Amino acid sequence: MADLSILLGMTMNLHDSAYKKLFSNRTIFRQLVETFLEGQAWVKELDFATAETLDKSFISDHYKATESDLIYRVQFRGKTIYIYILLEFQSKVDRFMAVRVLNYITSFYLDYRANHKQVRKLPAVFPIVLYNGKRRWTAPTAMTDLLEATPDLGEYALQFKYLLLNERVYTKERLLTIRNIVSTLFLAEGHYDIQLLEEELLALYDREEDKQAVSLFLNWFRQLALYGKVSADDYAQLDYVYRTKEEVRT
Repeated sequence: MADLSILLGMTMNLHDSAYKKLFSNRTIFRQLVETFLEGQAWVKELDFATAETLDKSFISDHYKATESDLIYRVQFRGKTIYIYILLEFQSKVDRFMAVRVLNYITSFYLDYRANHKQVRKLPAVFPIVLYNGKRRWTAPTAMTDLLEATPDLGEYALQFKYLLLNERVYTKERLLTIRNIVSTLFLAEGHYDIQLLEEELLALYDREEDKQAVSLFLNWFRQLALYGKVSADDYAQLDYVYRTKEEVRT
């Protein structure tokens, strides 16, 4: 089977650096892929225990890496595959997001080919846009919706589509049935309730083996407070219950 890559474009607000730290964590990345890529059977065969982030210096000619880019290497059916994550942050809906994502993919392919002289086939790319904005997402996800329909080019017309993951379309009830770090992140973004978040943070601490991942979630909340997205008192409350929980465990 061909190598598989995932391009993840994320449209966020000012706290983008904290988002990068979150999804640089293997546990959080795995929860995103396993929980929210519904209907993608190949996800079940990814060996996340082998997942590791890579240096992007080998793809620098056409594909311009930024501080919001991540590249994962992971085993799939015994082969090494690459999962490419592009974290694209913006404050409003970009109607031509499909064009931008397609440009990222083709630029990556040019560099991949330049660094793999003997390759006969390029790795597959699964494009995702993760959106957390308050505005309703109105941009087409398919290139065909951005192109003139006439003349009819048939099989030669450009076919491309990305998967949109809009955090705010998930109901509170749905997220509370998932109860992992990513669903708690979506809960904080779309259904803010400090008392509920306090309960979920304590539950995460008890349930999640990767304490560093839980700590990263708290750090993300701290960034929200620094940017004035949430009150400093709310962060202090979450930090207090988390530290208290740590001290009891110690």
